[in-house]
Amino acid sequence: MSFSLSSTFIRRLTVALRLAMGLMFLYAAWTKLTQPWIQVAMTVEAYQLLPPGAVEFVARTLPWAELALGLWLISGVWLRWAASAASALLAAFLAVLVRSYVKGMQIECGCFGPGDPLSAYTLARDSTLLLLSLLLTALAFRRACRPSA
Repeated sequence: MSFSLSSTFIRRLTVALRLAMGLMFLYAAWTKLTQPWIQVAMTVEAYQLLPPGAVEFVARTLPWAELALGLWLISGVWLRWAASAASALLAAFLAVLVRSYVKGMQIECGCFGPGDPLSAYTLARDSTLLLLSLLLTALAFRRACRPSA
């Protein structure tokens, strides 16, 4: 018995994932853009990964990059690239979160603004977001199967 998903279902799933991921990135950007950049910098600095100049650069640019990525995903333009960028960014975020969690750091995640402590829940949530983004990437690269005559 073979299982085949209809192309309509695949299209709808792709649109739903792209809109959901886009809105998620827009929300993440909004939570950072509505607070002073120095607050974002304090959250970035707490991870103890970057020198001060890089902390400031990330704090000032990350919210705008998330905003642009969210709009890009929602637009659906060059979806393969947008979904790949989202997956790469989420994978980097998750790697940093796992490192910090394993080290026992008692810090805020910063993913969706202040008041979001790093926890097992945070890792599960961000892992789920990464899996959804990878699914979107796979769907964006999926080639339509054409039946042979």
